[in-house]
Amino acid sequence: MLHSSYIELNKTALSNNINFIKSLLPSTTQLSAVVKGNAYGHGIENYIPIAENAGVNHFSVYKMDEAQRVFKALKNKATILIMGFIDLNELTWVIENEIEFFIYDDERLLKAIEIAKSLDKKAIIHIEIETGLNRTGYLPKNIPNLSKIIKENSNQLNVKGICSHLAGAESISNYIRIKSQISSFNKSVKSFEKKGIIFQQKHLACSAALINYPKTKLDLVRVGIMQYGLWSSKETFMYFLAKNKDAIDPLKRVISWKSKIANIKEVRSGDFVGYGTTFMTEGNMKIALIPVGYSDGYSRSLSNQGRVLVNGIRASVVGIINMNSIMIDITLIPDVKIGDEVVLIGNQNEMDVSIASFSELSNLLNYELLTRIPSEIPRHITE
Repeated sequence: MLHSSYIELNKTALSNNINFIKSLLPSTTQLSAVVKGNAYGHGIENYIPIAENAGVNHFSVYKMDEAQRVFKALKNKATILIMGFIDLNELTWVIENEIEFFIYDDERLLKAIEIAKSLDKKAIIHIEIETGLNRTGYLPKNIPNLSKIIKENSNQLNVKGICSHLAGAESISNYIRIKSQISSFNKSVKSFEKKGIIFQQKHLACSAALINYPKTKLDLVRVGIMQYGLWSSKETFMYFLAKNKDAIDPLKRVISWKSKIANIKEVRSGDFVGYGTTFMTEGNMKIALIPVGYSDGYSRSLSNQGRVLVNGIRASVVGIINMNSIMIDITLIPDVKIGDEVVLIGNQNEMDVSIASFSELSNLLNYELLTRIPSEIPRHITE
């Protein structure tokens, strides 16, 4: 093991999740796998090939460098959609390689038209409408002028889609806001249609909206967290179970995170473990060191709270988590030796450390926890 820990990606779990998501979609709705944030910490270069094998041929990213990484990792022809930031100087590569992208202001639109004309190619764009998230997007009042620009430059533009981003579809507390967004989006689509602009793809839905707002399953859905085997929130999972009585969790976690025991030490009763005085032994203890710390994405807030698996038994994190190491209590775990596997996230024998339990203890979202795992940690594909 060249690194102090490693990630495993289970391709059977991914296929299961993709098949489940597709079972929720009308036959006319396309699935786009959202792979921003280094494929939610799974690793773009490792993840793209197994997603392709699972039948995915459309990928959404947030920014240009992610699009380039997906482009290089693809083994087959697939659609790449940039939902967020592109430096205007990068638009040449985007248009040249037929990468699709969101348009949410005139500056980007006019620059895209200029570059498309110079390349004698059409820029493939999706018009983002501001419906209430108040982040990016054209306001409904911009539609008349935007429609005029689009019509005047039809030789440079393939206006493929219209979209918006929902403001927290995973929580019932946002219900009124989300319903208002859906209504606003539908009105904007009709306004464009009255101007003679018809879109091939209308898209609103994220992972949570697939479950909580099924009417948002339009021509395309942008699914992130669910494909990786996780629910957007407990509420979303509970809502799914309520609608599907007798159902069990249909999602399978794709990622596991593992390390190994690097050192074992006997500590006397009444001694402190690690920096400071946050943990004092109440009896003689056996402590093991794992060479993973907060620089590896193992949150410092898990000090004296985290759990790992050793020999199929849960072991508690003791003391303050360091930059490069954590200490665990193995006093009651028999036959532990240096080099033994340690599971930080995943299964060992019949026991499990879930991402949900991991993130709850560290007060992080699933999304935040995963995307904090450094890209240099090796990723391996398993069955």
